[in-house]
Amino acid sequence: MTERYLILEDGSAYAGKAFGSLATTTGEIVANSTMNGYQEIISNQIYHNQIIVFTQSSIGNTGLDQNAYESILPSAKGVIVREYENLATDHFKRISLDKYLKQHKIPGIYDVDTREIRHHLQRRGNMKASIVDVADDHAFDQLHATVLTNQQVAQVATPKPFPNPDEGANVVVVDFGLKSGILRELSHRDCNVTVVPWDFSAAQILDLDPDGIVLSTGPGSPANLPTSVLKMITEVQSRAPLFAIGLGHELFALANGAKISQLNVEHHGSNHPIREIITNEIFFAGQEQGYAVDPKSIDHAQLFITYVDLVNGTVQGLRHRDYPAFSVQFSPDGAPGPKDSVGLFDDFMEIMARRRDNNDDRY
Repeated sequence: MTERYLILEDGSAYAGKAFGSLATTTGEIVANSTMNGYQEIISNQIYHNQIIVFTQSSIGNTGLDQNAYESILPSAKGVIVREYENLATDHFKRISLDKYLKQHKIPGIYDVDTREIRHHLQRRGNMKASIVDVADDHAFDQLHATVLTNQQVAQVATPKPFPNPDEGANVVVVDFGLKSGILRELSHRDCNVTVVPWDFSAAQILDLDPDGIVLSTGPGSPANLPTSVLKMITEVQSRAPLFAIGLGHELFALANGAKISQLNVEHHGSNHPIREIITNEIFFAGQEQGYAVDPKSIDHAQLFITYVDLVNGTVQGLRHRDYPAFSVQFSPDGAPGPKDSVGLFDDFMEIMARRRDNNDDRY
């Protein structure tokens, strides 16, 4: 097997064996502690320009499922694992994890102590990394010289609107790096969905006559998006029910006067208990979080906190006091899991139904 290296910005290097593409790549390195769903994680656009370190002991051992992709074209920069199995479980036994990564030019390394890498990142914080053939001075010089793009949303979001039709509530999804799990949950509820680009104006969205609006998940910092996005949110939140998720949650907070800070170490996994404040209920959900709402910056005349992470104390949910608008930091669609919070889509459906029944003059 070909030997390859994972090198980190702080000078660390980890040797392993190659699988997937043999490309040389650079990205931000993050560790994911989820124990299942490697396919959903790799194909999630939130990992655009990131090298994913899986702490689960083995991946690839359940093959790939055509119903489990979170995007058609994954944009992760690399996959690091302890062990991998080269199984194909599709109808024609053609697509294994190794072949999938080759198809999308994503390099992988296995036979690496991924839990040690995770502990290293917890100690040292966020940083860049590269997957290379030789861990020499030249490779480190190239790593240090590489500037990662801050235009992640523009690179992964749809450039044109497209429909996901049905006969139920008319929902507009603003795509900041949409994962398919959100569309699946809306489809399960018969929603007639139109997905629009991230830079659509409020007028363009409202022209579609939505019963409700979803602000999707996505990669990168909310600070990298123009203020026109915040203006759009402040205009539409008073006109139609709004449900914001992940990056959408952070943008919703910014649009209502809160501030966002970057976490010293990104949290990716489903092992943090989350508490719903009003009920005191504890549940678990998938989290892919590099940024958090500063609780001290929240204007409580406009927003109140609905969910908190019991491990790191971060704000995990907000609700507007005056408008039918709410948000969550975590992934309620449950792809790859857990499914504890999928009922939030039912809450969104109920809010839309109440608005329709009341025939409110929201437009």
